[in-house]
Amino acid sequence: MGEIENILEFLVETEKLKNILRKTRPVGLSRRENSAEHSWHVCLAALMLKDYANESIDINRVIKMLLIHDLGEIDTGDTIVYAAETAELKSAEEEGVKRLLDKLPEGQGNEYLLLWREFEAGETADSRFARAIDRVPPLIQNLHSEGHTWREYNISKEQVFSLNHRIADGSADLWCVIEKKLSSAVDKGILK
Repeated sequence: MGEIENILEFLVETEKLKNILRKTRPVGLSRRENSAEHSWHVCLAALMLKDYANESIDINRVIKMLLIHDLGEIDTGDTIVYAAETAELKSAEEEGVKRLLDKLPEGQGNEYLLLWREFEAGETADSRFARAIDRVPPLIQNLHSEGHTWREYNISKEQVFSLNHRIADGSADLWCVIEKKLSSAVDKGILK
C-alpha cells in the first residue's frame, strides 16, 4: 500500500504542471496554454503522426518521453523555446524531474529519468521524433493566431526556421508540410 501512496503523492505534485503557463495560447483562446495541456497535445500529435517518422519508432516510448519532458518546469517555469538554453536551466530542470520521480516507489523513477535524458539528448529515433513533435503544437498555435507569440517576443522568421528545422530530424514529411505553412506565414506578413 505504501507504493500506491507514493504514486498518489507523485500525481498530486504533478498537478502543479497545470499552473505553469506557457508563452503560447490555444487556438481560438485568449488565455495562455498550461504545460499540462501542452503535454496532452504533443502526445496526441505523436499518436496521429507516428506513421510519418523517418525511422521505426516505439510510440509507447515516445509518448512516455512527451509526458515527462516538461515535468521539470514545475520547478523552473516555462521559458520561450527561442531563448538560449543554458546548462544551468537544463540542470535545474533535471533536478526538478529527479525531485518528482524520487516520490515514486523504489526504482520506478529510473526508467523515466533515463527517458527524460534521452529526449534531451535527441540522439535516438524515438527522441528525434518526440523532439520534432514537441515543436508542432506551438507552431500550429502561432499559425492560427496571427503569430501572437512570435510578435509578442519579437521572434524572427530566421529563428523560427532555424529552430524548427529539427522537425526534419524526426519526420522529413512533417517538416515539408510545416515549412510550407511557415513560408506562407512569411508571405502573409504573419512571420517577419
